[in-house]
Amino acid sequence: MSESSDPSNARGSSSLPARRRPWYQRIGPALITACVVIGPGSILTSSQVGARYGFSMSWVVVLSVLFMLAYMSIGARLGVVASESPGDLVARLAGRWLAVLIGGCVFFISSAFQFGNNLGVDSAVRVYADTPWVGSLRTSLGFDPLHLTLIFFNAMTILFLFAFRNLYRAVERLMMTLVGIMLVSFAINLAFAHPSPSRMAAGLIPANPATLGLPLLGLVGTTFVISAAYFQAYLVRQKGWGRAELDDGLLDTRVGAVMMAAITLMIMSTAAAVLRGRELAHVADVARQLEPLFGQWGRALFCLGLFSAAYSSFLVNSMIGGFILSDSLGLGGDPSDRWPKLLTTAVLLTGMIVALAVIETGRSPVPAIVAAQAATVVASPLMAGVVMWLTNRRDVMGGDRNPWTLNVIAVVGLLMLMAMAFYTATQKVWPAVATWFGGA
Repeated sequence: MSESSDPSNARGSSSLPARRRPWYQRIGPALITACVVIGPGSILTSSQVGARYGFSMSWVVVLSVLFMLAYMSIGARLGVVASESPGDLVARLAGRWLAVLIGGCVFFISSAFQFGNNLGVDSAVRVYADTPWVGSLRTSLGFDPLHLTLIFFNAMTILFLFAFRNLYRAVERLMMTLVGIMLVSFAINLAFAHPSPSRMAAGLIPANPATLGLPLLGLVGTTFVISAAYFQAYLVRQKGWGRAELDDGLLDTRVGAVMMAAITLMIMSTAAAVLRGRELAHVADVARQLEPLFGQWGRALFCLGLFSAAYSSFLVNSMIGGFILSDSLGLGGDPSDRWPKLLTTAVLLTGMIVALAVIETGRSPVPAIVAAQAATVVASPLMAGVVMWLTNRRDVMGGDRNPWTLNVIAVVGLLMLMAMAFYTATQKVWPAVATWFGGA
């Protein structure tokens, strides 16, 4: 991958003109991003909102995806046009300290929330595997044999990181497969549910502003994931795209955004149609409550989609933390470099250990969640502001700076992130810290 001081230099330009290739051969990075967005937390939140509010919050999904699309487009622009990686650009233009602050926050957030992806895999497996026979085996062995499932999947993921010469291509193909499984699984569940098309369409129109507090923040928070959008700059570089593939990068982000919206709306609409008024505390609750309505096949399809979402997010979330920190430290951000893989492994092991501790001891993971929320308060607005700043600099982007329409949407999205950060800091982080230190 050649580099030059000329920001418009075309890196990794394809010998085959983009206009000659069908659209499905011009996508990839944004589907990987979609996989990290559609994880166990997104599935649970979408199901909870659908069960509580019906179809009325569908427009919030569209709004969240619009903000995500804007920042994915900005990330793709930066990745294909700039001659340096995001970490090196920030270090050169603002100082290494800022790059390390961003990388450190992202690494910590990925590590703290990785246990949620482990718990998602565990939930999908336990719906079927936690049988009386396993219970007796647990008693005789003195430990839960299903713990071996998480150890196995983490070990296979670490092996996956180091086994392929072209890691990006292997990840892209795996994520395309998992996105396809999610689409089919949740689409069949939706067909079982027989939702009203007119009520689904009505939900796309903003209404009932009195209920916009937590549902809005929850859906936006699990769909508008700025660290994943920031990582888009790395993915397009890993694919080998340069300035000549800018149009491909923008097409890719649109397809990825459509996939995010479609999967999220299918999950929420299924819950709105058949789980209205039910309490859903965990993703396993959704699967269990679908069985009386859809039968074992319906539950199996949901669990297959859940497993695909959990494992895809499982892998890509850890890569976001490892690759961005490595690049921020000046240790490289390409799949061929050693440090990104080692730091990704650190994220995986941290998430597995925390998840196993939570499952085994029954202790609440609240401290880890609060710490990650505190890091998010700093990192999310900071990353959004930095990537906007970089893509509006002529010395970085040349003539390919953000158009004004994209900047307008991005500014609104930044204000949304700042509002969410303020809410998280004042309503979640500070009350928890105050309680720990004997305050309110």
